[in-house]
Amino acid sequence: MRARGGPRSRVGLLLGVVLLTSCGQAQGESADSASVTPPVVIGARAPGPGQSRNPSYPWIAGPIAETVESRFRPPRGYRRVAVEDGSYAAWLRGLPVHPGRGTIHLYDGTPVTGGAPHAAVLAVDVGARDLQQCADAVIRLRCEYLRAVGRESEIAVGFTSGDLARWSDWQTGLRPRVDGNSVSWVRSGTPGSDYAAFREYLDTVFTYAGTFSLERELQPVADPALVEPGDVFIVGGFPGHAMLVLDVVENERGRRLFLLCQSFIPAQEIHVVTSDSFPGGVWHRARSAGVFYPAGWRFEYSALRRFGGR
Repeated sequence: MRARGGPRSRVGLLLGVVLLTSCGQAQGESADSASVTPPVVIGARAPGPGQSRNPSYPWIAGPIAETVESRFRPPRGYRRVAVEDGSYAAWLRGLPVHPGRGTIHLYDGTPVTGGAPHAAVLAVDVGARDLQQCADAVIRLRCEYLRAVGRESEIAVGFTSGDLARWSDWQTGLRPRVDGNSVSWVRSGTPGSDYAAFREYLDTVFTYAGTFSLERELQPVADPALVEPGDVFIVGGFPGHAMLVLDVVENERGRRLFLLCQSFIPAQEIHVVTSDSFPGGVWHRARSAGVFYPAGWRFEYSALRRFGGR
């Protein structure tokens, strides 16, 4: 998923491929420009020098006013699927959300005025560069979770070239050197494991990974009707797109509904998309097969994928 320009385009064939992996253009309604929220967390402060970070969501400091779980109640007759404490699903439910519907902002703070219909904006920063697009947002949240729960050794993301970028290597000062479609790792950076170093690692991953590489790393879900929080609907390619399943509810008959979020191009705040199953709503029907159209995007249910582990 890429729509890059500028100096990064000089790194050769690898980035040339990555540039082609951008999200396609979905059709949708304009954002609510009358309700402008700044691209920072509401109910918390961006951490300043000497401020402690939220241990679970370290891009912010201070209290979280509202979460995915508190904002989006299950429809009548449904309840949230059971998840384990400390799991990725539980972490996703605790993600902070801006008040109201809000306005989606680009990486430079510009309000999005022609994007897909959305129901809420997650209080997750998008960074200061045009990097955190659709697949990147999925990668960001998964890596943030692994770091927050002490599973940093599992953070490793594949580039479009197939080369693996390990956070453990980055901490020692290893950095990628791209020559055409070849990637080598050289000790050219400053060793470090703090959050600033982690975000530098993620920015590099966002530059060289996309829907094509992410789809390759995820596991197909045998029965999409049994969707789980943390699953990903993804079409990898040139272009491609990815949406993350934030939460799942089910009724007494075991039928499930799910909540979806996405980023897009240019890089923009992660937002909860509206549903084609329930017009004006946010819950999407889970099915074993077929097609659905979240926020104007076309997905086969068979496009559902899952991260390994919990």
